Amino acid sequence: MRKIILSILGILIIIASFFLANQIVSSRSRPKAKVEKVVKTVFTQTVANGTVPIIVPANGNLRAKRRVELYAEVQGVFRKGNKLFKAGQPYRTGETIIKIDASEYYASVQSAKSNLYNLITSIMPDLRLDYPEVFPKWQAYLSNFDLNETTPPLPDMTSEKEKFFISGRGILTNYYNVKNMEQRLRKYRISAPFSGILTEALVTEGTLVRPGQKLGEFINTDIYEMEVSISKTFSDLLKLNEEVELVNLDRTKTYKGYVARINGNVDLATQTIKAFIDVKDPDLKEGMYLEANLNAKQESDAIEIDRNLLLENNQIFIVRDSILDRIVVRPVYFSDKKVVLKDVPDGISILTKPVVGAFEGMLVKKYKGETAKIEN
Repeated sequence: MRKIILSILGILIIIASFFLANQIVSSRSRPKAKVEKVVKTVFTQTVANGTVPIIVPANGNLRAKRRVELYAEVQGVFRKGNKLFKAGQPYRTGETIIKIDASEYYASVQSAKSNLYNLITSIMPDLRLDYPEVFPKWQAYLSNFDLNETTPPLPDMTSEKEKFFISGRGILTNYYNVKNMEQRLRKYRISAPFSGILTEALVTEGTLVRPGQKLGEFINTDIYEMEVSISKTFSDLLKLNEEVELVNLDRTKTYKGYVARINGNVDLATQTIKAFIDVKDPDLKEGMYLEANLNAKQESDAIEIDRNLLLENNQIFIVRDSILDRIVVRPVYFSDKKVVLKDVPDGISILTKPVVGAFEGMLVKKYKGETAKIEN
């Protein structure tokens, strides 16, 4: 009897242990958390097609439109003038920039002029006797002949006999030799062809100047030009006298220029054309770097968006009833940051900022803040 009771107790203990173990295991299991569906908020704008100006960016350095490189055509010692020959020195039109010692050559010119005067004087008796009708005008020429002034033009010779007589005495040859020497004498003095500033000075007072030697560089500071390279795609869109907006490197000041010249050649290596933009401003200096925005074209029925919103295969995301969708568009112009699109229907909502992980059919909600229309 005792053994039967112990056996029954043992079985009951085993059964109780089994149920207790099951309860412990079941108590450790946790209920699964409910996954909430996340709906991303997107920024959108309503499309309104319009006219978009195609702006072609370009850049370059300013150069003076009028510039003169100063070279010596004669030899002599560079003499001191009224102003120091130094870079940055301003000169007015007609003011002497360079003066070379011409005392020796000046004496040669005076000697040649004196010989011409004496030669004409020697034929006066023959003119009085043989050609009395032309004697008065040659007499008047001698009366007005001044060795300290430029040699005056010879009197007009009206008859063949007069021409033969004057030419046979060597007067024409001597006259043109004198005029040639006078022209060369003028090269000992270089005057400013326009008002401007000396930007380069390669000689100083007392320097021996030789023919062909570069002396400096002189520029006009009233107007500058900038050479820019434009893609040949826009060669037929650029127009002369088109207004151009120029910005300095720090983007602190803008200037207004205009297209002055367009080169007819296309660079074979870069497939670009050269355009030249004229600009005036007292703050501008030669060598300044500026960025230009050329108004190449007006594109109608188009919009402009950021380039990172354009997807592969020329598609963009739109929002239809809180669901992302794609449409095919036609890009017509790309800039560094923007793209101009056509074939975008009016009134639809498009994304204005990229969405990470976006896909077609994705559930989204529009930002409730104020949104502006894309109008151009």
